[in-house]
Amino acid sequence: MTTSLINLAYLVASALFILGLKGLSHPRTAVRGNLLGASGMLIAVVVTLLDRQIVGYGGILGGILVGSAIGAVLAQRIPMTAMPQMVALLNGLGGIASVLVAGAALIEAVGITERPVTAQLTIATAVSGLIGAVTFWGSLVAFGKLQDLISGNPVLLPGRHAINAALLVASIALAAGVAMRPDVPLFYWGLVLVASALGILAVIPIGGADMPVVISLLNSYSGLAACATGFVLDNTMLIIAGSLVGASGIILTRIMCDAMNRSLANVLFGGLGAAVTAPGGGKGDDIYAGRVKSADPEEIAMLLDIAQRVMIVPGYGLAVSQAQHSVKTLAELLEKRGVQVDFAIHPVAGRMPGHMNVLLAEADIPYEKLLTMEEANPQFEQTDVVIVIGANDVVNPVARTDPSSPIAGMPILDVDRARTVVVVKRSLSPGFAGIPNPLFAADNTLMYFADGKKALVDLIAALEH
Repeated sequence: MTTSLINLAYLVASALFILGLKGLSHPRTAVRGNLLGASGMLIAVVVTLLDRQIVGYGGILGGILVGSAIGAVLAQRIPMTAMPQMVALLNGLGGIASVLVAGAALIEAVGITERPVTAQLTIATAVSGLIGAVTFWGSLVAFGKLQDLISGNPVLLPGRHAINAALLVASIALAAGVAMRPDVPLFYWGLVLVASALGILAVIPIGGADMPVVISLLNSYSGLAACATGFVLDNTMLIIAGSLVGASGIILTRIMCDAMNRSLANVLFGGLGAAVTAPGGGKGDDIYAGRVKSADPEEIAMLLDIAQRVMIVPGYGLAVSQAQHSVKTLAELLEKRGVQVDFAIHPVAGRMPGHMNVLLAEADIPYEKLLTMEEANPQFEQTDVVIVIGANDVVNPVARTDPSSPIAGMPILDVDRARTVVVVKRSLSPGFAGIPNPLFAADNTLMYFADGKKALVDLIAALEH
C-alpha cells in the first residue's frame, strides 16, 4: 500500500473514532457510536497489518481467535456490577502491551535491524515503559481491591510520599539512561521495575470508595502509554487513538472528582493528604438505636396509593439484585394510576459514571425520565415519596452536615427533603465510605429491609391487590 493510501485510511479511522465518541455521549446514539468506533478500529488493524510487511499471519490470527474467545466469554459472564474490575483489567492489559511492544521495538532497533535509533524512538520508549508499567501494576491493585482479593481500606505506609518521590526521581533518571544509552537494555528494564513499584505504591493508599476515580485515571494512563508507543512505532493511528483515550479518561476523572468532592491532585499523587482517621458521622448504634422505623410492602403500597409524585433513586444494590426490570414494572404501574414517576441519578451511582443509565436502559426505561442530580435536587421538596433502592453514600446527609466525615462536601441527592423516604436495603450496613447514614433514622424515613428485586416484586403485588 502506498503511504498516501495508508494515511487516508488512518484519517478515515480517526474520524470514525471521533464520531463514535460523540455517539456514545447519548443513549439513543450509543449503539451507533459503538459500531462506528469498532469500524474505525477494524480499518486501522487491517491497514496496519498490510502496511507492516508481516512475515507470517498465523500467530496473529491465532491471537485474534484466542483473544476474541476470551473476550466473548468475559462479556457474557461478567455482571454489570463487576464492570469496574473488568475495566481495570483491560487498562492493565493496555499498559503491559505498551511496555512489551516498546521494549521489543527498542531491542529490534538496537540489535537486530538497521533502523535509525532516533531521539524520538528512545524518548518515546522510555515514556511508554514508565507509564505502561505504572498503569499495569496500578490497575492490578485496583482490580484486587474491587474484587476483595486485597483489603479495600487505604494502606498508608510511613513516609509513602518520600518513597514515591524517590521512585519518581529514579524513574526519570532511568528514562534519561534509556534515551542516552539505548544499547544498554538494563536501563529500560530497570525503568519498568521501578515504575512498577511506583504504580503499586501510588494506588494502594487509596480506599475502595475512590477506586472508580483511580480506574478512570488509569484508563487515561493506558491511552497515554499507547500514544507513546505510537511514536515508537511511527504509527499515526496509534498516536491518535491513544490521545483520544488519554484525553477522554482525564475528562472522566475530572467529572468523577467533582461528583465525589475529591481533589484531582489527591488522585494523581496517590492519596496525598489521606490520613488514618476514625470515620465521621458517629457509630451506627448511636444513630440508629430506637429510631429506625421499618415497613412492609402493604404499608408502602398505602403510601403510594395517595402519592401524586414519586422519585426513584437507584443504587449499587439495584444493580446487584438485577432489579431494573422490576423497577420499570413498578414505575409503569404507578403511572397508570396517574402518578408522576422520575428517576434521580447521582453521577457516580453504582460504581462508575453512566452505570445506572446503562442498567435502566436495559429495561427500556425512557431516558427522559432519568434526572441528573442537578435536575432532581430542587424537586425533592415537592415529591411525595422517594424510593431509594440500594443506594447509600450518595444520599447520606452527613455530606452536608459533618465536616469531619469522609464524604464531607460530596454532592448528594437531597432525598431527605422529600415528604416520605422509603429505603430498600438488606440491612443497615454502611456503604463504600464505611460510615452510618442518619437518613435511615430520620423521622420521614421508612426502612424496607429486603433484597432489591424481591422487595419490588412484593411491592408490585401489594399494589395490584
